[in-house]
Amino acid sequence: MDFTVLRDLAAGNNWWAIWPELVLGCLALLLLVLETVLPKSAHDKIPDISIAAQLGILLALLFNFDTSYHETFNGLIMLTPQGELMRVFFLASSILVSVLGRVSLKGRGVPRIEFHHIVLIVAAAMMLLVESRNFVMLFVTLETVTVGLYILVSYYRSNPKTLEAGLKYLVMGALSSALLLFGIVLLYGVAGSAGLTGRTTAGMYFSGLAAFLDANPHNFMASAGIVLVLSGVAFKIGAFPFQIWVPDVYQGAPTPVTAFLAVASKAAGFVVLLVLVTQVFPAYDWLVGPVLALMAAATMIFGNLAALKQSNVKRLIGLSGVSHAGFILLAVASASRVPAAVGAVYFYLVVYLIASFTVFGVMTILAGPDDTEQEVSDYSGLAKQSPFLAGVLGCGLGSLAGIPPLAGFMGKLLVFTAAFKAGHYGLLAVAIACVAISIYYYFGWIRAAYFNDEGALSEATASRIGGGGTLLRVTVAVLAALSIILGFYQGMLGALIGG
Repeated sequence: MDFTVLRDLAAGNNWWAIWPELVLGCLALLLLVLETVLPKSAHDKIPDISIAAQLGILLALLFNFDTSYHETFNGLIMLTPQGELMRVFFLASSILVSVLGRVSLKGRGVPRIEFHHIVLIVAAAMMLLVESRNFVMLFVTLETVTVGLYILVSYYRSNPKTLEAGLKYLVMGALSSALLLFGIVLLYGVAGSAGLTGRTTAGMYFSGLAAFLDANPHNFMASAGIVLVLSGVAFKIGAFPFQIWVPDVYQGAPTPVTAFLAVASKAAGFVVLLVLVTQVFPAYDWLVGPVLALMAAATMIFGNLAALKQSNVKRLIGLSGVSHAGFILLAVASASRVPAAVGAVYFYLVVYLIASFTVFGVMTILAGPDDTEQEVSDYSGLAKQSPFLAGVLGCGLGSLAGIPPLAGFMGKLLVFTAAFKAGHYGLLAVAIACVAISIYYYFGWIRAAYFNDEGALSEATASRIGGGGTLLRVTVAVLAALSIILGFYQGMLGALIGG
């Protein structure tokens, strides 16, 4: 048997290129080892070890930020400056989720170390997902992310709403995976071989598939495969008509997991979609463009109108997140015509992370024994009891609403500018109207915190104002400050994005 081909394949595996993912995986295993060897009295320190180690990895990434383009693992993975930025993004997300989990899991009677272990695995899988340039690699990493989130969503197993959320996410996730896999199979069926050799003509590789689509710009089976792949990705980002799971799952999931879904999972889906639209499906812009434009309009309209009547804060955040998915889709739909739209997507994702985790941090501090039942009215009189938390909440919600001079305003401005240059005037009009609608429900929450004199914080909620711990309070303060800073100065982030 000739092993030359296999040896050549092995020679193309540069393990150092994926050191952040490998270190996260080893750290995840280390947490389980520490849980086994350390006495129970020391287990409270293990989450702190996880957070400190992740901060170390984050600093190493920032000080060794790779701005080059190169592929490895025989084309399965492509390292880019944008991919490096998303490594930082997912690592920051996992750190923030770990900080929230450190507070939220106390007294819940659930395993705490395993929670942090799964968060690390999911973060590493997200990094590999956005670096994938082969559909096999993409599907395996995507399912790793999804399976981890299945567990995290239903983590509070004694809460009926949490179990319901886990079941709904499982069923809808299985459906989306089936759609995605069916689309991949159709594209592979029309485009070529599995591709251990001859990668330029291999249907599973993005480059090979792009070459086939360029040569066959109106193939019916390829068109069907593209629509199915877009449908599978649309579920991950919560885009219409695949958003039906969002409010129930967001409400039932533990608050740190809701934040993970709202920010990191959504961002991973958008980066995958952006890569597919700009690098794999350009020849089918006649199909992809209208599909994304229609999806963007429907997503913005549904998300904002549905959020208007919500009083539960987690459902409100979930449905407002659907509207944000519509805004980002607007930029993705413009990316084939306006290259600057790519940078707008990455900038929007970063400012969305900052604003969302600011709000989720306050929600975690004020959450009671059942964090699925927080209502907007629970925040009445917050400004009188805690000006600090009210100020932080105001910064987060104001940024999500797109109020100047906060960073969310600049994110929306960049997206709208790209849409205008791309000629999406109708979509732009819809987006501006939806921003006006979103201001109503975001400011309803702010009004409850600052101007509602009809009631005050309940005694139970007021007792939690001083809680959360120093680390979480410092974290939300830093995030609120970043929203303000990025509203005035975007130079450093713009340089990292390259847009």
